[in-house]
Parts: sequence; structure tokens; C-alpha cells
Amino acid sequence: MALSYHYMQLPREVIVGNGVINRVTEVINRLNLKGVALIVSGTKSYEVAGKKVYSLLEQAGMEPHGLLVETTTSKDIEVIEKQIFSLKPQVLFSVGGGTIIDATKVNSGKQNIPFISVPTTVSHDGIASPLASLKGVDKPYSVLCHAPLAIIADIDVISLAPWRSVISGCGDVIAKFTAVKDWELAHKEKNEYYGEYAASLALMSAQLITANAPLFQSKTDGGLRVLLEALISCGVAMSIAGSSRPCSGSEHLFSHALDQISSNRAMHGEQVGIGSILSAFLYNANWQQIRDALKQIGAPTTAKELGVKDEDIIKALELAPTLRPERYTILHKQQLSYTECKNIAKETNIIH
Repeated sequence: MALSYHYMQLPREVIVGNGVINRVTEVINRLNLKGVALIVSGTKSYEVAGKKVYSLLEQAGMEPHGLLVETTTSKDIEVIEKQIFSLKPQVLFSVGGGTIIDATKVNSGKQNIPFISVPTTVSHDGIASPLASLKGVDKPYSVLCHAPLAIIADIDVISLAPWRSVISGCGDVIAKFTAVKDWELAHKEKNEYYGEYAASLALMSAQLITANAPLFQSKTDGGLRVLLEALISCGVAMSIAGSSRPCSGSEHLFSHALDQISSNRAMHGEQVGIGSILSAFLYNANWQQIRDALKQIGAPTTAKELGVKDEDIIKALELAPTLRPERYTILHKQQLSYTECKNIAKETNIIH
């Protein structure tokens, strides 16, 4: 589909490193931000980093206000919206993981107020993307919002989170191998817009994680830095594409379906990692390479390791294409039966 124009919104400042949370003042001065600031965070993330941001903003002469939220339900988003109407802030600070950042991002887009992303975990690529994943009544859905005005990613802060969140983030990046294949398929068969640069950026991020898998085994700051840069690159890829296409395909639909089917939810990146194995198999691609990379970083590659039943994997693979009929993927093309889903899960050794 030909586009009459293409709008890209990219972060103006990205700072990654040890102790960079102390550069909040420097960033707001460069961006000429003044007046009221609303800091949105979770209970834990406020203790870990939110209090520091609050103090630094006060020192810089701004008027900070804190707000604690825990989810991206419509209720929490409405609470943030009411605070914005009341305080009329010039900037929002999102201090937390992907959920907190997504909740802030939605209001940033709706109220046209810039937000600064201060991630405290690296479990998925929402820390830098212009899209937010929300919890709907029947199923999750994504909305296009604002890209962060700036990203301040302090490795010292992020290293305090459980290492499992790092593994999840790696799984989310590795999943770009199949997300890009789905985007290419939609372009060829449905004439959907395809951006080669955005696709290349997403693929490069996936390749970066697989090439540096040993860093994640040793649990070093070097691995955290590689993952942060990969996640930020994925966010930029989505900004360039104007959609989540370069980073979200059939493997994400599988994960959303698994969320609906199983009460034992694993982390998002862990689930999409297994979804990517299944999708790569359907493309006759090197699914073993994806599986081996996930194993090397310590991510689950079987239903048992994921903590779900074999039956859940089969049902999720069958249900996945019905969640977003408009998001054409290999699952929509093949229209797998229950028996076919079971056979694929067995052939990839995800179930036994």
C-alpha cells in the first residue's frame, strides 16, 4: 500500500551507562524543560529510581509530583489522565518497566505532552517504542502514541532487577527474526507497506543479541548494555516504520493467545521466544538457531520450562491468528488445524 506521507518521531536524547540517572538535570536543561513534572512509577520503581528523579527535578528548579500505578488497564490510564488535567505538567517522567512506560506513553500521546523514559527493567522493547500494549476487555491491543522525548537508561538501576527480566528482553529481541519475515510476507501477499531500513534495524538487533549470547551467561553489565542498545534500536525501528511491524508478528500473537489460555503466565519475552521457534519452523527457516540462542542465554525453550501445559502451547498456536485478523502473518497464511499445531510443537521439541 503506497503512503502519501511517512511521519517519524524519534527520541532526541538517549543516555545509556552506569550512574546516568544523575544526568536528569543535564537532560532537562538541554531540552529546556521547566515548570511542573509528573513522575509516573510503580511502588518498587519509585524506591529504586523515582525518588532520585524527584530529588533531581527539585534541585533543577522544577515542581515534581509523583503518581504510583501498577498496570495499563483503562482505570490506571484514567488516573494518570486526571492527574495531568489537574497538574497541567510540561513533561512526564516514566520510571519503571514496560507496563509503567506504556501507561505513561498513552497519556503522553493523548494529551500531547512529552515524556522521558527512565527504565528500571529491560524485559521488552516498550522502553523506547512509540507503541503501547494495553489490556483490553477481551484481548490485549496496541496503540500508536508518542516516542519518548529522551531515554535515560541507568545500568546500575537496571541491574537491581531480577536477571530473568534480562532474559525476557533478549527473547523479545530475538523474536525480531520472525517478526520481519511476517512483515515481508504481508508486503508480498497483501501489498502492505514495508520499510527495508526499519526491518534491517530490527534484524540487526536480533543478530546482536545472538552474537553476544555468552555475555548473558556471565550476567555482566556488558550484556545489559548490549541488550539496552538492542531494545532502543528496536524502538527506533518501530518509530521509523510507524507501526510495530518490524518487531511484532506471529510470535507475539502466539504469546497473546497463551496469555488468554494459560493461568501460569511467563514473561512476555520468554513467550515470544518460543513463539519465534514455532514461526521459524513454519517458514522453513533455521528454527534450531533461534532455539539454541535462547538456550544459551538461559531462556525457556519448552512448555515445561515455560511453566505451561503442552495442551496450552497447541491451543495458543491455533488461536493466535484469530486475535488480530488484520495483522497478516504466516499463521494466517497456513491456517493450521489443531493436529498440525500439535505436530509442529512436537517437531520443535517444545512439547513431548
